[in-house]
Amino acid sequence: MDFSFSSIMSGFVFGVIGFWMMKQGKSRSNPLTIVIGIALIAYPYFISNIFLDWGIGIALCVLAYLKW
Repeated sequence: MDFSFSSIMSGFVFGVIGFWMMKQGKSRSNPLTIVIGIALIAYPYFISNIFLDWGIGIALCVLAYLKW
């Protein structure tokens, strides 16, 4: 597992966004938002490439924005 500064920062940033998405999905009864929030929280633990780390996080945020 790679613990570079970039992976730690992406995990923190997307973890906070994912927690907020889960909270909003629960309050609005939107299961897709809850799933995207869980994915944002969990995926940084399994990805070690910096570009994939940020790319997947941004893609999930864009998906959440489009489905909002």
